[in-house]
Amino acid sequence: MTLYVAALAVLVAGGLAALAASARPRLALAVGSAGAALGCALGLAASLAALRAPPAALDLPWPVPSGALALGLDPLSAAFATAVFALGLAASVFGAGYLRPQADRRSMGPFALFFALTLASMALVVAARQAVLFLVAWEGMTAASFLLVAHEHEDASVRRAARTYLVASHLGAAFLFALFLVLGREAGSLRFEAFAALRAGGAPAALLFLFALVGFGTKAGLVPLHVWLPEAHPAAPSHVSALMSGVLVKMGVYGILRVLTFLPPAPAWAGLLLAGVGLVGALAALGLALGQRDLKRVLAYSTVENVGIVALAAGLGLVGAAYHVPLVAALGVTAALLHVWNHALMKGLAFLGAGALVHGAGTRDLERMGGLLRRLPVTGGLLVLAAVALCGLPPLNGFVSEWLVYLGLLQGGRGAPGGLALAAWLALAALALVGALAAVVFTRLLGTALLGEPRSDQAAHAHEAGPLMLAPLAVLGAGNVALALFPAQAAALLAPAAAQVLGTSEGEVLAALAPATGALAGPLRAGVLVLVALGVGLAVAARRLRAGRPVAESSTWGCGFSAASPRVQYTAASYAQLALAAAVPRPLRPRARLRPPEGAFPAGASLALEGDDPARTRVFEPAFRRVGGWFSRLRGFQQARLNLQLLYTVAALLGLSALLLLRYGP
Repeated sequence: MTLYVAALAVLVAGGLAALAASARPRLALAVGSAGAALGCALGLAASLAALRAPPAALDLPWPVPSGALALGLDPLSAAFATAVFALGLAASVFGAGYLRPQADRRSMGPFALFFALTLASMALVVAARQAVLFLVAWEGMTAASFLLVAHEHEDASVRRAARTYLVASHLGAAFLFALFLVLGREAGSLRFEAFAALRAGGAPAALLFLFALVGFGTKAGLVPLHVWLPEAHPAAPSHVSALMSGVLVKMGVYGILRVLTFLPPAPAWAGLLLAGVGLVGALAALGLALGQRDLKRVLAYSTVENVGIVALAAGLGLVGAAYHVPLVAALGVTAALLHVWNHALMKGLAFLGAGALVHGAGTRDLERMGGLLRRLPVTGGLLVLAAVALCGLPPLNGFVSEWLVYLGLLQGGRGAPGGLALAAWLALAALALVGALAAVVFTRLLGTALLGEPRSDQAAHAHEAGPLMLAPLAVLGAGNVALALFPAQAAALLAPAAAQVLGTSEGEVLAALAPATGALAGPLRAGVLVLVALGVGLAVAARRLRAGRPVAESSTWGCGFSAASPRVQYTAASYAQLALAAAVPRPLRPRARLRPPEGAFPAGASLALEGDDPARTRVFEPAFRRVGGWFSRLRGFQQARLNLQLLYTVAALLGLSALLLLRYGP
């Protein structure tokens, strides 16, 4: 616990030192990045050690009403803290190179401080063991990350995205305040150990679970509470997007799982609700991703999809526990925790790789990219690796956690009652559809951005990033491969956390997982070796074939066109048309602006897709406009006249007095 607290102190001290050096932006960026990297390294060491260690606690005095500086580190906290610090370390180093061009025109000290505070507050969220401290850390995380999203605030779209994120976060926080107030009333204390005593029964478990699902689900980006996420992630700097997508949204998942440890064993309906929300959200997010032309917005919707898979897995585990099927329960909850790790590595690599592409090509618009794999081979190759992992394809780590979900659904469908078995089989088919849609989304992204001819001058002159940006990409890529090569060891590290959520023993979880994870290791390692051998073999063969021969460029058959041109390539919009028409419901499809060729000698034609999120445009925006209209009517009472203000005060006092008399009597 001491090392963990030291990591928090180093993070905050590094941010303050960067702020003090604000007059010299490059120095502030270097100091802030070094402090964040050192703090994350210390925190990662402490978190890895705590994964299989007994819980540790630290209680310090805090002169705040009803508050306490109660900290703790148990396997569940350590599982999420490991993801926070691992991705935070990579993002800190990447940011030092990514933001260097901006250091000549803006101060870096405040940004470095907010970045360090975001990391520290996330680490404090998972270590807090008292409700007031938890909420303070939660709000600190929201405020600091909001300021990171608004970094380029001179852009109106960035300000709008940051405002959307802040409003959504505080609406979710309102449910969290209600959650902890009810927990505190039932437990007689605001400490987590008192909440854990409610597991024996007596608390309004259904109400508390729903409060947690809405409050934490907003931060996690569960559909339809995800509307802030596709706005905020593209607006933020790329390494901030990686941090928010990879681990900040997982704070919502952590909150839901932590609340489950306070409540009696969840009934089957709670697991079915969580799994259903996750599965529907995953499908909807991929449908929306197909209509986006902003590279980072596509990745943001992919985050919504992967959080949906985590929710599906966790819900499957709850259903298995409710029906006393230990194998299904262990597979589901362990798959959820493992996918938290996997997604942190996969999406961290994807967002940092996208940041390197944007840095090199000068645009986030897919329709203005093209040919970048030839110009940025290292970044492009690592982005391909991230995409393969995110699609859940073997032999990479995304396949491991999704395979555990498949096994859980198969096992659940075999011995369940008729209706539940049908639901399991349908969920299995829907999860397969998620994988297929993810493959379409990422082949569209990779094909448009990396292959073909450049569609703009910026793409034609793109350049590879420097070592400060490439080194974190390589480390994250190695992490993805390592989790694929050692799935049993990764699951064993997470088994204590899964047992904590399920209220069972680590031995039972390991016994249930052993056949599934043990059978994965051999095929995945063989697959990685085959791919490496195939790549090396093709490289050697190509080198030998070219040896001693003249090499010249030549065009392939271009459908009768005299020269290769970006105009004869597939666009991102045209590539998605078939999948959108065949697999995506009409409300989720983007609006198409089509100008077909006309006449014998057409002057030109165009097709553009405008992808709007129906949850935002058809649900939340109309609701906020209506509420805003109601409150605007109150402006008539805001008269700068003393007699009216006194009248309002007297009326309010009389009303409160009447309520007190009715409640307590004369």
